Amino acid sequence: MYNLYVSNDQDTARFILGKEGKRKLFVIGLNPSTANKEKSDTTVAKVEKVAKLNSFDGFVMANLYPHRSTDPSNLPISVDKGLIKRNIEEIRKQASLDSFPVFWAAWGGNIVTREYLTAAFHQIDALVRELNGTWVNYGELLKGGHPRHPSRLSYSWSFQNFDPNLY
Repeated sequence: MYNLYVSNDQDTARFILGKEGKRKLFVIGLNPSTANKEKSDTTVAKVEKVAKLNSFDGFVMANLYPHRSTDPSNLPISVDKGLIKRNIEEIRKQASLDSFPVFWAAWGGNIVTREYLTAAFHQIDALVRELNGTWVNYGELLKGGHPRHPSRLSYSWSFQNFDPNLY
């Protein structure tokens, strides 16, 4: 189903999931849920459709934190710095293959549940700047100024420029 897939040996952390293309959309969610190389989930299915509807022929789903959890409140209290480091490396490997990559901020309001999620965003933002990438969000920002999560979107919405300095 997906020809881009990078996880740890136990598949308890997923770094990259997606499909190759000449023009890929890089999506940064909060953390991975259940999707894997062989099966999608609601979030990834919506990401793929939004990418196609907006003239992207591929996509890369990555996250602020790669630890799998169906409920963000169950993420570890303490950060695993090794996971963060590898996460940044894997995003870099994929995004450096594209000229002027577009990054969709897609983590939702739960970024506030763990301090390390905001810190991870800052590291990814530094990478986006280094690669001459741009940030977008889909639909209006949430009341707290956070970008919307893809599982709760309307296909009638559109991309807007996202200001990373909000964080």
